[in-house]
Amino acid sequence: MTCPACGVLVHTQFASPELVGPIVEGGLDPAADPRWADSGAESPAEYARWAGHLCGMTCLRMALGTGAPSLFALRDGALKYGAYTEDAEGTIRGLIYAPFAEYAREVHGLDAVVHRHLSTDEIVALLDEGRAVMASVHYAIRHPHQPAPGRGGHLVLLTSRTPDGSGVHFHNPSGTTAMTRAAELPLTDFGRFFAGRGVSLADGVRQGPETGADPGA
Repeated sequence: MTCPACGVLVHTQFASPELVGPIVEGGLDPAADPRWADSGAESPAEYARWAGHLCGMTCLRMALGTGAPSLFALRDGALKYGAYTEDAEGTIRGLIYAPFAEYAREVHGLDAVVHRHLSTDEIVALLDEGRAVMASVHYAIRHPHQPAPGRGGHLVLLTSRTPDGSGVHFHNPSGTTAMTRAAELPLTDFGRFFAGRGVSLADGVRQGPETGADPGA
């Protein structure tokens, strides 16, 4: 679906949006997702192992818009650049910001800039410049009226200010409802979940990323 507030396509990191809640909060095995093949994964097992780590690739897919590659095609590209790694025990680590930014620039032609230290005011300034921002937040941002249990570990894509200018509009790859997948929050509430780092994206190519990392959802 296309977000009516910003015109950006809304994607989730799991192939069936209606199953995001049962998977991330109800313990449903992702391999049971009947639409797993839509992700580009080679098998239900590969899909189940990786989908929960692909919040960053989902943000990239939304930023690329119509005609973007499948989720797992983006993952394959990111792997080649070292934006994800696997240790000897098979633990998946990432998204690692610097190689991701290189991948986004060289393969997809995006002006990707890593921000190791980023304030909410600076996010607003980037949005005003026409940039989208992949921001590190706690996945519990889908429940903004509850206390924030932490900051960081998950990525969402900010696309614009709210109409009144006091907040931000963002897309959450692990949003469990339509309103949490394309969400709006005042900056003060967003800040409770925000880890103070991210990657900004726009058309064009720019050199010189810094280094940062974030695990998936």
